[in-house]
Amino acid sequence: MRIKYFLALTIAVLMGGGMLLFANPPAGSGSISGKITYSGTPPKMKPIDMSKEPTCAKQHTTPVLTENVATGPGNALQWVVVYISAGDQESSAPSQAVRYDQKGCQYIPHVLPMVASQQLQIYNDDQTSHNIHPLAKVNSEWNKSQPPGSPPIDTKWEKPEFISVKCNIHPWMHGFFVVLKTPHYAVSSEDGSFEIKGLPAGKYTVTAWQEQYPSQSQDVVISGSENKTANFTFKVLPY
Repeated sequence: MRIKYFLALTIAVLMGGGMLLFANPPAGSGSISGKITYSGTPPKMKPIDMSKEPTCAKQHTTPVLTENVATGPGNALQWVVVYISAGDQESSAPSQAVRYDQKGCQYIPHVLPMVASQQLQIYNDDQTSHNIHPLAKVNSEWNKSQPPGSPPIDTKWEKPEFISVKCNIHPWMHGFFVVLKTPHYAVSSEDGSFEIKGLPAGKYTVTAWQEQYPSQSQDVVISGSENKTANFTFKVLPY
C-alpha cells in the first residue's frame, strides 16, 4: 500500500514578471521527463494590436503574439500541460493558492494548471479595468469586473476541467485554467521540456494536453527512484 501523500512545500517559479506558485508534488522519488515537439507547419501567430489600450501597449517594446500555438527552436512546443491522468493516488487540494496575473493586457501565465478545489487568486496589475470571464462548462461559469487597484479575486474550481478564459473588455486576452485531480503535472517550457517529480513506484498514464490539438497519452512504469522518459509530438497545421 502506498503511503498517503502530504503537500507541504511550494515551488516559486518566476515567469513573465509574475510569480506563480505551484503545489509541490507528494513525496516520492521517481520522475518522468521529456520534450514536447511538433511535426508539420505551425500556424503563424498574429501580432496583437493594443493601440486601443495605450497603458498596456507601452509596457511592450516588441509586438505581443497570440500564444495558442507557441513554438520554439528545434520544433519545440510550449504551454503543453503534461499530467498523470491515471494511476495516481487521490490527495487533498494544496493549501497554497495559485496566482494568475493580468499584466500588460496579457494573462500570465498563458496556461495555469491547478488541483481541483485549490484556491485561485486573480490579480489585476494594470492601470485599466479587466473583465475576467472563464467559460466553464462542468464548473459554474462566471463573469467578473476587476478595476485597477482592486484586491485579487479569490475563487476555486471544484471539478476537473480545461477552462478557456477571456476578457470581455480586451478581446485579444485569452488563456486557460487547467483544473486537474492530480498534483503531478508540468508545463512545457520554451524549449519544449518538462519534468514531473515526486512519483512513487507504480504504473501511470501520462497525458499531454495542448489547447488546439488532440491530447496524447502514454503508459509509464516507475520502479524506485528512476527517471523515465516520455516524449510527445503533436502534428500541427498551418491554419
